[in-house]
Amino acid sequence: MADLRNYQMRAGAGTRVDTGIDEGLRAYMLKVYNLMALGLAITGLAALGTMMLATTNDPAVAAATLGNGKMLTSLGVALYGSPLKWVVMLAPLGMVFFLSARVHAMSVSAAQTTFWIFAALMGLSLSSIFLVFTSASIVQTFFITAASFGALSLFGYTTKRDLTGWGSFLIMGVFGLIIAMVVNIFLASPALQFAISAIGVLVFAGLTAYDTQKIKEMYFEGDEVLVAGRKAIMGALTLYLDFINLFMFLLQFLGNRE
Repeated sequence: MADLRNYQMRAGAGTRVDTGIDEGLRAYMLKVYNLMALGLAITGLAALGTMMLATTNDPAVAAATLGNGKMLTSLGVALYGSPLKWVVMLAPLGMVFFLSARVHAMSVSAAQTTFWIFAALMGLSLSSIFLVFTSASIVQTFFITAASFGALSLFGYTTKRDLTGWGSFLIMGVFGLIIAMVVNIFLASPALQFAISAIGVLVFAGLTAYDTQKIKEMYFEGDEVLVAGRKAIMGALTLYLDFINLFMFLLQFLGNRE
């Protein structure tokens, strides 16, 4: 009888510990998703605001007119038609490297602020898609990406299958995409561009599930608040990049050009 009571006490304690871990994990993952969602919102607002300032419908104030009829203000010419465009394009990449290298030495508030700045710079960089694709197709692709991302991330969070083995293949896929995109700058091949877009969708779909599971496994109940906060920010950055890349590759298929 005593053994039965001891077993029940141990089982009850184990259940309480598991419940505590589950609640902590849910709170941790919710913070990751909230940070990512807010980052996407900042990016969207920055892109939309930049486009409103960079384009005009008034020929009197237009500094240049594109082949598709879009009229640019002087700011638009500076952002999209001058050497400044390279700064705009590369600034988000520099911020990613900076945050990844320095996050271990930053406070949570500093790391979070850096993430917000990165998201705004990404919006500035992505604003040029409004010059190429219709607003309706951009919005449509965003919601399709959101639904796909949600399903893939849910799979990565709930699956019992170990996705670690996917990592090396997916990273090789990313490097292959980068090389192919650089080559296609000189070839300008529509067939190669189609292949890049198709492979890009598959690679970042896989990375969404893989990274979600990896971020989940990074959770440790005994982490200090500072460490847990840094992990959440880096997790949000990782999923944010998966979402943006998935969106951009899907846009090549689903976007209607101006």
